[in-house]
Amino acid sequence: MGAAQGPLDTRDAGIPRHVGLILDGNRRWAVENNLPKLEGHKRGYENLKTITEAAFNAGIEYVSAYIFSTENWNRSEKEVGYLMRLLVGGFHDEIDELIEANIKVVFLGSRARLSKQVVRAVEETERKSADKTGGTLALCFNYGGRLELVDAVKQIVDAGVDADRIDEDMIQRNLYQGVDVPDVDFMIRTSGEQRISNYMLWRMAYAELYFTDTYWPDFTPEDLQLALDDYAQRQRRRGR
Repeated sequence: MGAAQGPLDTRDAGIPRHVGLILDGNRRWAVENNLPKLEGHKRGYENLKTITEAAFNAGIEYVSAYIFSTENWNRSEKEVGYLMRLLVGGFHDEIDELIEANIKVVFLGSRARLSKQVVRAVEETERKSADKTGGTLALCFNYGGRLELVDAVKQIVDAGVDADRIDEDMIQRNLYQGVDVPDVDFMIRTSGEQRISNYMLWRMAYAELYFTDTYWPDFTPEDLQLALDDYAQRQRRRGR
């Protein structure tokens, strides 16, 4: 991964500040290419690095990626185990590359059900990249939009906050990574599915949505640019 150029002023450039990615179609890509389904996840992981680099170099400040949902625990034990090993191995091998590229990595999601090894990998990656300024990669791992809201409410209740003090800003601050990850401006989902699948329910309140039939492993920087060109033509009304 090459060094990110650093955040640009995107306010008047038609460039989203925060792009959310739903990385769909890895297994179908593998089947159609006569490969084991797990190979699809590997290729998808490799492509996330490519697209993230392209996004940061295009001036996007935040990229969030839905890499493992709370519902994904329902998949086979073999597949879940492979995904966990892919995460741990990937960040163990590539944290130095991310740091060299000036990329900050944060995780959004629950630590429940995660092994100690996975939690260590998550915490080490966040710690080592905490001061980087070339862009923020927010990995939604063991993540569910409804669970995020439940956990936020629990934190507020545990803090003993009076009901009349609870407002949108307080809820925002109690989300995973709170105010460190802003609202999603533009959501891209691959593979032809047209739904948000419990992703970023709070932060996507006013997001523009983009759907493509391309499977995630085949989604290229050129495809990303086509999506960004589409975004640049839209008028974000935000209820007005």
